[in-house]
Amino acid sequence: MSAPGRVIVPLDVPTLADAVALARRLAGHVAAVKIGKQLFTAEGPVAVRAVHDLGLRVFLDLKYHDIPNTVAGAVAAAKSLGVWLLSIHASGGGEMMRAAAKAAAGPDRPLVIAVTVLTSLSEDAHRAMTGTPRTIEEQVLHLAREAKAAGLDGVVASPREIRAIRRGCGPGFLIVTPGVRPADAALNDQHRVMTPAEAVRAGADLLVIGRPITAACDPVAAAERIAAECQLPGDQ
Repeated sequence: MSAPGRVIVPLDVPTLADAVALARRLAGHVAAVKIGKQLFTAEGPVAVRAVHDLGLRVFLDLKYHDIPNTVAGAVAAAKSLGVWLLSIHASGGGEMMRAAAKAAAGPDRPLVIAVTVLTSLSEDAHRAMTGTPRTIEEQVLHLAREAKAAGLDGVVASPREIRAIRRGCGPGFLIVTPGVRPADAALNDQHRVMTPAEAVRAGADLLVIGRPITAACDPVAAAERIAAECQLPGDQ
């Protein structure tokens, strides 16, 4: 996979005009852009169509988490928009994940990935919230195995859990990694981080990188610099 093919940039902006302006600048320099709750709530499916018109793939990151029938309907609706990748929450359970996989099946199938443990959570916060005796890594691996068994394509997990997921779920299982920060970047609200190069060497397939690119004076230059940083031998 080429380096530009690893980076997904979130369009975490308030308006369609802002999103289109940023996406237009990044077209050809990144693997895809991510449309999340802020932009989709403000603008709806028109945001997906506008990005597609620029020739970019869309990761629709709405993290569906509901009863199986409701999630299946949401996945079917996302599929009709032609998104490349979409997210659900693994903590919704096996039945919900299987319903999502079934709804995505067929021609022009989007990739469906499951969010494991949010990268903003520290070990202490995770234990306080869930009451589980599992460490974050143990919980992430448990959820990743459940997602694979349900027929999903992969998971979202922090860089710190990549190696455990790769060992537990095999080489064909997609690992999408937020919480990635260049060495000179601020952590902001992220915990359990790595640099892009470290995450790729650990086995990440795709990196979600926001503020180090979108807040840069020159987002394209920042994206290209990060792409170069995470090249591996054999990348074209």
